[in-house]
Amino acid sequence: MVMGELGQETDLLVIGGGPGGYAAAFRAADLGLEVALVDNVDRPGGECLYRGCIPSKTLLYLSELIYKTRNAAVMGLRFEPPRIDLEGIRNWKRSVINTLADGLATLGEKRGIQFIRGRAVFESPKKVRVYDSDVSHIKFNHAIIATGSRPAPFQGTDFREGGRIMDSTGALEMANIPEKLLIIGGGYVALEMGTVYAGLGSRVTVAVRSERLLRGADPDLAVPLIRSLKERFAAIHFNTLPGTLEETKDHVDVIFQGGSEKGPQRFDRVLVATGRQPNSGDVGLENTRVRCDDKGFIIVDETRRTSDERIFAVGDVAGAPLLAHKAFHEGKVAAEVIAGRPSAFEARAIPAVVYTDPQVAWCGLTEEQARKKKIPVKIERYPWKFSSRAITMGASNGLTKLILDTESGRVLGVGITGPETEGMISEGVLAVEMGALAQDVGLSIHPHPTLSETFGEAAEIFTGSATHILNK
Repeated sequence: MVMGELGQETDLLVIGGGPGGYAAAFRAADLGLEVALVDNVDRPGGECLYRGCIPSKTLLYLSELIYKTRNAAVMGLRFEPPRIDLEGIRNWKRSVINTLADGLATLGEKRGIQFIRGRAVFESPKKVRVYDSDVSHIKFNHAIIATGSRPAPFQGTDFREGGRIMDSTGALEMANIPEKLLIIGGGYVALEMGTVYAGLGSRVTVAVRSERLLRGADPDLAVPLIRSLKERFAAIHFNTLPGTLEETKDHVDVIFQGGSEKGPQRFDRVLVATGRQPNSGDVGLENTRVRCDDKGFIIVDETRRTSDERIFAVGDVAGAPLLAHKAFHEGKVAAEVIAGRPSAFEARAIPAVVYTDPQVAWCGLTEEQARKKKIPVKIERYPWKFSSRAITMGASNGLTKLILDTESGRVLGVGITGPETEGMISEGVLAVEMGALAQDVGLSIHPHPTLSETFGEAAEIFTGSATHILNK
């Protein structure tokens, strides 16, 4: 250590303040460990809070309000078209982020966690150097890497600040509402941001390399969403990718490859949403025994321990699915193991939610996975056209789907499309984790009229006791 440099020691060093990092730090502190958390900002929250989950859902809620007021006309309620105050929207988004960030900072302080702003790089399996910080070195007994991921570029494009070719972070900044927006990708980020911008007035075109959207979900769950998006978006081009993107001061010229779009088209902005890559390349892993796979994700076991026994990894940097709630759970597991508690990451059902309109959510085994693995299953679907509550909401195109073990009726997977599925899917997660049978779900009394009834009635189709649909 250089003379005059400030060093310190800690039981647990957490590198990265996102969901996995701060969940691990909070749990470890609750279990009595001395914890230091290093991040490049002075409040925890990470990509999810500052540039991902929270700002996107804030904007999606606003777009949902716009769509609901438009759709209310058929119900006899007519509203004036909204006046978009872009600066007001930005201020609201910032206030949401600051409220949550301040809350997390307070929770950390009350737990006695030391927050250190800087960039930590491993010098050995026992010590890191911290750049851009008053603290130069930290020795630790254990470390948790929670450095997250970042948007992947497309064919050599870069995401420069103020550029017309944007990643999700740039799109969430809401610099303006482009008249014509191209979105490259067909996953949840692409469709959520497309929903936001279309709601605010952009003519949105989506180009996706495959023949479908939301490849992680079963195709039937995406059908109502695709029908809705085709009405709201200017175009959706399947089996299509841009061959060239030429950015100028005022626009982006695009030439497509594949599909039916061949000629050049001009867009005001382009959003690249084709995936994410792990932030594992600049944290000094070469100075440890930590190993990564061929995509750069850190290899961990069921306790989230890496191949270096002192070092753990959680969240996006430790591999798919790249979801905040998966990172929360992993962070707690790692902290408990380090504190000497028996713990492991053994989730049967990690829910996925797409906050479009309609929303799409699923957990556990999908129908496609069952078919590929040749698992004998019974699929029961309850169309929402038979749901009283869905009809009152104008949401009769929704669907609740159960993937059940053929013999026992055990719930192996759940899929739901429609409004409010973000909350409904939790019943599915609990059913899969608890090994519930269709009989258990069907005999649980669901309140009427609610959308959650569709879950119970889907189970009753299996038992032959459904009320609002003819039994087979």
